[in-house]
Amino acid sequence: MEQLKKGVAVIGGGAAGLMAAIHAAELGVPVTVYERNERCGRKLRITGKGRCNVTNHCTRDDFFANIPENARFLFSAWSRFDSAETERFFEQAGVPLKVERGNRVFPVSDKATDIVDALVRVCREKGISFIHERVDGLKIENDRVRGVLYGKKSMDFDVVIVATGGLSYPLTGSTGDGYRFAEAAGHSIVPQQPSLVPLVEDGRFCASVQGLSLKNVALSVTDRQKNKVIFRDFGEMMFTHFGLTGPLVLSASAHLRPMERGRYTVSIDLKPALDEKMLDARLLSDFEKYKNKDFLNALGDLLPQKLIQPLVEQSGIDPRKKVHTVTKEERRAFLQLLKGLTVEIKGFRPIEEAIVTKGGVKLTEIDPRTMASKKTAGLYFAGEVLDLDAYTGGFNLQIAFSTGVLAGESAASAVWEMTE
Repeated sequence: MEQLKKGVAVIGGGAAGLMAAIHAAELGVPVTVYERNERCGRKLRITGKGRCNVTNHCTRDDFFANIPENARFLFSAWSRFDSAETERFFEQAGVPLKVERGNRVFPVSDKATDIVDALVRVCREKGISFIHERVDGLKIENDRVRGVLYGKKSMDFDVVIVATGGLSYPLTGSTGDGYRFAEAAGHSIVPQQPSLVPLVEDGRFCASVQGLSLKNVALSVTDRQKNKVIFRDFGEMMFTHFGLTGPLVLSASAHLRPMERGRYTVSIDLKPALDEKMLDARLLSDFEKYKNKDFLNALGDLLPQKLIQPLVEQSGIDPRKKVHTVTKEERRAFLQLLKGLTVEIKGFRPIEEAIVTKGGVKLTEIDPRTMASKKTAGLYFAGEVLDLDAYTGGFNLQIAFSTGVLAGESAASAVWEMTE
């Protein structure tokens, strides 16, 4: 009987890696986590504006509906550890949770650090070791992973889990090391693209109102090539010097596939609570109130000050025209602008600014039942390093947790099989 050796190495101390480590350790094998930063979960600490949208309180069908590509790959991972399991895990780890709009789940404290601290605390309780150094590569012999290389050291392990994240937020440690490890093990890498990322305007309107945040607006995106609305939602957004950002925009960006200049138009309804008849009545009321004022100076009750002049310029109405002389046709055109301010999109911001990375280790080379490599024995993958991403709402973290649990348990089982 072969003696139990070094057990499991997990490369990456983020959401997927920590969850993989915990579930491997629960099966009684030694686990070592390699994390290049001094503290684990650095990216996790800044998710959801520091609040951490842990998962989505949804059904199986809703979960898969929010994964635009490769959803079938996750059937086994979701079946093993779904969103209800995620909620149960953190509640039992001492982090009370709450459900908000869109079934988004957050810690009651609104502190992402509580989520990270809980994961690290459970790791410590399970006896998991941490080495805070950057892994340089995998030790591979005869088509089998034998350990990890870091610094000038080599450490032997029975199996290795790669959970290094993608390319987004590189300052948190997501610099694409996992892709390099995968390629060295014979894997193909699907080219990376940003997802859940700000959008760059093909024009100058956004720059003229940069810094302006809007709440309670409706935003839709039209794919002009298909002549079809591909996204529609309600919430918050912000204009920047380059274009658009904010929760609504990040959600929309995941639907812009493929990204091609001139293909997508964003339309913003500045007054979604008012239909056209109600908004026209509101305009008439304001025009009556300010009937002796210039058009430019009669919109302060209706719009943020920063938005007035750029919108008036876009309307083509003379800003010095007295309000009582604005024609019905001009008023109608301005109403249409309020209900459908358009911004042409030419591209995404850089991948470094994206919340998640689209692309990664090719899924046909991974066993979806175990997260094991089909190319190199003893190698497993979990989380964003895989070619998996989802829309906003807690779905991406759930992918990390589900694949992490499955990889951890599969890796530990493989260790025990080697000792029999």
